[in-house]
Amino acid sequence: MRIDSSYPVLMVPDVAAAGEFFVHHFGFAVSFSSDWYVSLRHPEPPHAELAFLRPDHPTIPGGRGRPAAGVLVNFEVADAAAAWERFRASDVPVLLPIRDEDFGQRHFILDGPGGVLVDVIQNIAPSAEYAAAYR
Repeated sequence: MRIDSSYPVLMVPDVAAAGEFFVHHFGFAVSFSSDWYVSLRHPEPPHAELAFLRPDHPTIPGGRGRPAAGVLVNFEVADAAAAWERFRASDVPVLLPIRDEDFGQRHFILDGPGGVLVDVIQNIAPSAEYAAAYR
């Protein structure tokens, strides 16, 4: 099977607020917007996409419409320290301050809309312990 595109659709109660968060803080552009669904596309390559859907929308099979929980959206960036400085000066709650991980990431985690966590990541060299796990 050939897959032409793939992107997450996260169920959140307030799709407008979720869309605005990613437009304002990460530079996404709205490609579709209604009271029940917001679709975003980043204008710069590789044109990441992200969408939000109200959990009570009738297209969701019965009993399955629940707000996103335990979801972590990762954004890989060239300079996590610069992004960290920008977010430290913002009103976005930080759940994990910037730090380097032995498994090869410099990152921090934000409290995004609707309970979605946002992990801003810069890939760095892993420790010798983790280097062998990469393929």
